Amino acid sequence: MARVCQITGKKVQVGNNVSHAKNRTRRKFYPNLQKKRFYIPEEDKWVTLKVATSAIRTINKIGISAVLKKARANGNTLV
Repeated sequence: MARVCQITGKKVQVGNNVSHAKNRTRRKFYPNLQKKRFYIPEEDKWVTLKVATSAIRTINKIGISAVLKKARANGNTLV
């Protein structure tokens, strides 16, 4: 499960490089993934997640417990 955010489910997208002559070649857009440890106080344990930076901002805003609950409902997380 490489290059997939465990919280949001973001993954590699495909698009085109476009030159000045409008030549198109295929390319990939990678999500900005970071490996980060989070402490879950309800379970009293640390978990390591591969998350997008946008997910880290969301976790900082509403908390890891709420984000994990929402991700489990969507079926995105492995934790």
